Amino acid sequence: MTKLLARFTGLGASAVLVGVVLSAPAAAAGAFPAFGLPFDTGQSVYSAGIHSDNGNSGVKNAIDFSPADKTVRAPLAGTVRIQHCDGGDWVTIDHDGGWRTGYYHLEGISVTDGQRVVPGDTLGRTGNALPCGGSSTGAHVHFTLWTLPAAAAQGGDSRDFGVGAGNWNGMSYDEVSTKVAEAYGEAVDGKTFGGWQFTAGTDQYSGTATEISSRSVIPLPGRFRA
Repeated sequence: MTKLLARFTGLGASAVLVGVVLSAPAAAAGAFPAFGLPFDTGQSVYSAGIHSDNGNSGVKNAIDFSPADKTVRAPLAGTVRIQHCDGGDWVTIDHDGGWRTGYYHLEGISVTDGQRVVPGDTLGRTGNALPCGGSSTGAHVHFTLWTLPAAAAQGGDSRDFGVGAGNWNGMSYDEVSTKVAEAYGEAVDGKTFGGWQFTAGTDQYSGTATEISSRSVIPLPGRFRA
């Protein structure tokens, strides 16, 4: 799947999600928040580019980041929702307005389920952890963007067995990156994080990062100073 040695591979292959019915994402998500980047600024960062959650097809809701200090941080205030798998845990954060961000491959996770975080709080370290499956080449964070139905605020939607409310416990990454991504994945194309606008390319693991203040354009995969 990788074309460059430094590029990180996408996660998982297509899989059938058995016993879970997914409804379409609600159109009630609020305006796009003022997200920061999921790491400290003022450092060199490598990005393998913009891609779908499984790196093959579907909405391009993912960006891989590898900051020099190897520390992943909350880009916006929210509530941590730890997703559990047989191989360990991964981190999601629910933000106001129905927005959710995801952080896969983290090692040394330093937050707990239900914890409130503010921008800059440490979530863990970049790594190659595969708690629910998938693959990874080169320590990084697989950063994903989602919108959840309004039912999430009420603690769940019985029509989709809690998946729409953000309960993805025990789901393989194949399932999350295909069926769940199809329903709730939100494209990062055109979105701004921490003063950088990300634009998806035609191919997987491609695109650009544009610094809003200077209009400097960095091709992805590539390295920039955040």
